[in-house]
This record gives sequence, structure tokens and C-alpha cells, in this order.
Amino acid sequence: MSATVLDGKKLAAEIQQEIAEEVADFIANNGTTPKLAAVLVGGDAASEVYVRNKQRACERVAIDSELHRLPEDVSQDALLHLVAKLNKDESVHGILIQLPLPDAIDASVILRAVCPVKDVDAFHPENVGRIVQGNPRFLPCTPQGIQQLLIRNNIETIGRHVVILGRSDIVGRPMANMLSSRGIGADATVTVCHSKTQDLAGITQQADVLIVAIGREQFVTGEMVKPGAVVIDVGINRTDDGLVGDVDFESVSDVAGMITPVPGGVGPLTVAMLLRNTLCAAQQC
Repeated sequence: MSATVLDGKKLAAEIQQEIAEEVADFIANNGTTPKLAAVLVGGDAASEVYVRNKQRACERVAIDSELHRLPEDVSQDALLHLVAKLNKDESVHGILIQLPLPDAIDASVILRAVCPVKDVDAFHPENVGRIVQGNPRFLPCTPQGIQQLLIRNNIETIGRHVVILGRSDIVGRPMANMLSSRGIGADATVTVCHSKTQDLAGITQQADVLIVAIGREQFVTGEMVKPGAVVIDVGINRTDDGLVGDVDFESVSDVAGMITPVPGGVGPLTVAMLLRNTLCAAQQC
């Protein structure tokens, strides 16, 4: 069996077209343009690429964007001052702090400083709490993109066993909360696995939907996957041969029913959801 490839790039383009139409309506009815402010500290090559892609995506849907570049040795106080300035700027609807930050800066302090109504990554404790309660202001971009991938490809989640590899605050934890809540693209039975999980392969083999976000290149192999399962690969690992995911695409494709590629799977959807959240932030002002 050869798995159906879930084309995240194509779906993201469709979603961005929908957003572009909504942005045009918003501008026409409100006389203001949604605006995203991105903060980039240092010159990390991967972060440069991510920010550039986000800026280009903003251009495609007519969302204004501005980039604030700060040197690698910027002080935490200086970064907090910039965040406070952006919080007060009424023309800015969304604030994105590009991660990772330098080791000398406490990322949790910076993320908590972002005004919750402008926190389009949904990292602020207030927004995390709202997600846990089932009353989100924004949904975090990567989990939201995965959920849209499931919904728009008619992949059933109600009563299905979803196994998530990874318990990060960016993907694993919010994904578990979203999929175990009530509603469309949810109502699943969710298991979260991590580095201390015993008999990992025994658990992943039970998954109807397997979501992998652990940052270990090609970790999940075909032997770990239930025949016909849906496999969502969130990993992006740079190797001498190019980008690869956390899933061994070739071996898993022979077993799974559906699978996302890397690149071209979850990544473009993450960017699309950032645009969605920026528009939502403007609509809520």
C-alpha cells in the first residue's frame, strides 16, 4: 500500500485565498488594514527564512507587516521595551516573537509580556488557559493548521485514537487539548507520548492518527505505524541531504493510509494560520 500524500502547500494556498477575500472585506468595512509586527533577534539562518516567508504570505493576502530586527546581544530589558511599544501601537494588531531567542533572554518572560489580544501565536498564559477551557481567543498556529488539514481532508477524529509524539508547549500540549475538546475536528481519544514513555512503538501502533513533533530526524518508521493510519509529520530537520521530517517517509508510506510530506506539509499551514490569527486580532479590536 502506498499512502496518499496530504498536500499542505496546496491547502495553505486555498486558505490564503479565503483569507485574502476576508481581509479585503475587512478593509472595505473598517478603513484599516490588519497589521502584523514580527520581532527577530540575531541572525539565525532558519529564523530569517521563516520570517521572510511570513512577510511574503502577508503580502499575498494584503496584511501589512513590519519587521523589527534586533542584534544578538540585545538586552532583555530592551526587548521588553520594544514589546511594550508594540502593545501600545494601535496600528499593530498581531505581534510575533520569532523563536528561538538567544540563551541570555528568558523567552517565557518575553512571551508573557505580549498583550494577549495581540498574541497571534497563542503563547501567552491567558490564551493557553482559554484553550484549555475550550474558549480560545486564538488557536496556536501549527496545531490549528493540523486541525484544518484533518477537517478539510475529511479525516474523522470523533472517537478515533490520536497519538501525539511530543509534549511541547508549541505543538504537543495544545494539540492534545484541541483534539480532545468538543467540536469539529475534535472529540478524539488522545494519548500524548514523550521521552519517558514506555513501549512507545506499542502505543503508536494503536493510533488511527499519529502526530509526530519531537525534533528527531526520521525517528518514526513503518514498523511503528498501524496499517492505514493517518501520519502527520511536524518535524523539520536540516541534514546534508536537505530537509527531512521526524518520520521516515519511505517506510511509513508503505504502511500508512495518508501522510504529510516534509517540506510541503504542515509548514505552509502554520503560516496560513498566522495570517488567520492576525485577521482575527484585527476583527476583535
